[in-house]
Amino acid sequence: MTDLEFKDDILRNRVNGQLLARLPELGLPDCLLTAGCLFQAVWNRLSGQAADWGVQDYDLFYHDDRDLSWEAEDRVIRRVADAMADLPVRIETRNQARVHLWYPARFGSDYPQLPSSRAGIDRYLIACTCVGIDVQNGALYTPNGLDDLAAGRLDMNPLHPKPELFRQKAESYRRRWPWLTIAA
Repeated sequence: MTDLEFKDDILRNRVNGQLLARLPELGLPDCLLTAGCLFQAVWNRLSGQAADWGVQDYDLFYHDDRDLSWEAEDRVIRRVADAMADLPVRIETRNQARVHLWYPARFGSDYPQLPSSRAGIDRYLIACTCVGIDVQNGALYTPNGLDDLAAGRLDMNPLHPKPELFRQKAESYRRRWPWLTIAA
């Protein structure tokens, strides 16, 4: 799969197109649209589904280490929600500069302080789902390439090796797209 083919799949989901057209106006630092709203568009095309089928939310990562308080992040979350209120979807906006502050309480293990939004994408449980698109310039971020994504090969990400969580996530994907394969 080429970058152009991936972008075509991403934009088949009209909400992705709306977000990518409108988010630059908010000027969020190091901001990427990421996760299921992107890679599920590929699997949906390959499965004959609508591009937005099964998308539970639209993940938006930004990185701003000037104020690591929850209040600062909440202001950005509300700002994005207000600006996109006409879109009938849930947008999950998260400051990647703060993940290390809340991750241990939520998931029971340490998490490194991230230097960028891309570093957050790098740590997804499943390697082929490490994808993002920069909302300012449309540049794709695909650190593991797109071959496994297009082939539906789910492999544990060596940068975030959590076998039990990987298996749970991979099985949840395979329930929706039965043709996906899970690495042993």
